[in-house]
Amino acid sequence: MCRITFYKTPRGESPFEIFLEGHNDKVRTKFGKLVVALEEHGPDLKRPYADVLRDGIRELRVGFGGNAYRALYFFFVRDTIVITHAFTKKTDAVPNQEIDRALRYKADFENRLARGEYEL
Repeated sequence: MCRITFYKTPRGESPFEIFLEGHNDKVRTKFGKLVVALEEHGPDLKRPYADVLRDGIRELRVGFGGNAYRALYFFFVRDTIVITHAFTKKTDAVPNQEIDRALRYKADFENRLARGEYEL
């Protein structure tokens, strides 16, 4: 079983939680179920629920009401999964800018953790 944590910015805000707050109960519930599945299955959670993108970034995949939603995450030290942020997907492929954003959050997370400025 893995441990899930949500990335927090230096201001203490969680982009993933902010995204969820802006959506209806059904989208939040679907993401909630996927987060539990990710916690239980870790790297074994596969399509259609999760997929590998690039540079250690993966995605949780939610569809609802004709919309595609994605939450990006990465693994940290074996059993910790850090969910960085989520967005509404409007193109066939996950936009590089979203993956790059997750990579920036990952670097920030690792740097602040190494300096003792981030608590898990």
